[in-house]
Amino acid sequence: MFGLSELKQTRFYQEVFTEGKQEGKEEGKLEGKLEGKLETIPRLLALGLSIEQIAQALGLDEQVVRQAGQPKL
Repeated sequence: MFGLSELKQTRFYQEVFTEGKQEGKEEGKLEGKLEGKLETIPRLLALGLSIEQIAQALGLDEQVVRQAGQPKL
């Protein structure tokens, strides 16, 4: 019978597992970058930049900038 421990030792499993870890790291990096941009928006608005300027500078949609600039309730 082919058990879990044998499956984990196959090259296929190792490649898929490694690929999944790498994709997870990339996804985490992208989420972190987006979070950093969103945290910056209120400060940029306070400096007097327009929503359009911020969206262009950060590479975000204007609607995202508007939502991030709204005070939290």
